[in-house]
Amino acid sequence: MSATSIHFARTSVRLSALGDVTLMLPVVRTLQHFWPETKISWLIGRGAFCLLEGLTGVEFIVIDKPGSITDYKNLRQLFKKRQFDVLLATQASLRTNLIYPLINAKLKLGFDRQRARDGQWLVTQQRIPFKQQHLMDGFFSFIEALGLHEKLIRWDLPLGEVDHQWAETMIREFAVAQPLIAINPGASKKERNWSAAHYASVIKQAQVRWQACFVLTGSDSKVEQQLAQEIMTSLGDNKVMNLVGKTTPKQLAALLQRVKLLIAPDTGPVHIAVAMGTPVIGLYAVAPPELSGPYLFQHLVINYYPEASKTILGKDPATSKWGTRIHQGKPMALIQPDDVIEKLEKLLG
Repeated sequence: MSATSIHFARTSVRLSALGDVTLMLPVVRTLQHFWPETKISWLIGRGAFCLLEGLTGVEFIVIDKPGSITDYKNLRQLFKKRQFDVLLATQASLRTNLIYPLINAKLKLGFDRQRARDGQWLVTQQRIPFKQQHLMDGFFSFIEALGLHEKLIRWDLPLGEVDHQWAETMIREFAVAQPLIAINPGASKKERNWSAAHYASVIKQAQVRWQACFVLTGSDSKVEQQLAQEIMTSLGDNKVMNLVGKTTPKQLAALLQRVKLLIAPDTGPVHIAVAMGTPVIGLYAVAPPELSGPYLFQHLVINYYPEASKTILGKDPATSKWGTRIHQGKPMALIQPDDVIEKLEKLLG
């Protein structure tokens, strides 16, 4: 498939979009490796671009999230004189779906009807087949539909020396003992968050048992900063470095590469940690980890989704619609500090 122009469309600029683009990167690496003549353009939000800036062999079309008719008119002008062979519509949301008709492509490939949210099937010509699969495998299905069935599970995030130096400096100034453990307590959806008291309990136990050092990471959202502050307050004088809201995406990746492991709910930094080769203890009760868990570390996931589905939704997850999320009740309250300590024992001994 030489000399073919493929266009990737990702427009979300939320922190959680960092996870989406991180999961998409191995698909791009696979295309670059097996179809090196392919020209790749990637429509991306500014926030997510901060993580991928510097990636070679890709033309990035960086936009702000459209929020008005004027924004869509500007996008129409942007694509008016451009022609693509294939559009991979790898995001299904109302705002994004309104962009797809503005892009000139001979083939517009989207999700199957079950995953094509907000009417995406109306603006694509062909759809990938439905499978119960991880989000990243779903992205791979797009290039499988084009005839490329190989998978290259490789990220190579484009970090600069300045990012690595920053991470080294932070760790050198703070970590007086090993292991150094990162906790990314907050997620973009509040229902995915675990309690500050439970995080504090895990930290205190690990400090005593393994003499562990901890660093908190996260975005600058008020919810995440408040949760981090609640954890710090619960800890009292216990020494923990709070970097929530104080890192760029690349600095976060460099930092996660240097920690022993990450503890986090269903959130973008989970996938960044995996990309950097760092084990992740995932806290999952809102969504099935088979859908969005740490791709290479599913064995470390604490999975209360089946129990939450049965007790809160009254549904057997084995027969429910694939990918059903639990938005009511308190599913994360099912996870207990001892569950995390048990996983830490397997990693730290």
